[in-house]
Amino acid sequence: MLVTEQEIDGIRNFISELNSMKESAVVVEGKRDANALRKVGFDGKILEFHKFGGMVNFADTVSEYERLIILFDRDRKGRILTGKAVQLLQRRTKIDLSFKRKLRIITKGKIMFIEQMVCYESYLV
Repeated sequence: MLVTEQEIDGIRNFISELNSMKESAVVVEGKRDANALRKVGFDGKILEFHKFGGMVNFADTVSEYERLIILFDRDRKGRILTGKAVQLLQRRTKIDLSFKRKLRIITKGKIMFIEQMVCYESYLV
């Protein structure tokens, strides 16, 4: 994948901004997504959706967080999960979808799956 200097700076700022959200938890679909975020420098709280055993258990457990940053994939499954999560949690906690949009803009749509962020690892470390 061809990576521009602008993208690298954008990802660096993206991760820095994510790391600054101390009272928040980032929600991803699975282990590979969490690993990819760690490899590009994210050091905050990550929750893996698949570990909760369903949307209701997920919603009941994560509502204790002040803010949830949803970073589900941009495929059909990810869009459905995002919609259900927002619907179940919107009155319980703050839902932040802005990082999902920022990532799409920074990478010009190249990153469909969070696990693809590992392609930036060698540029950031």
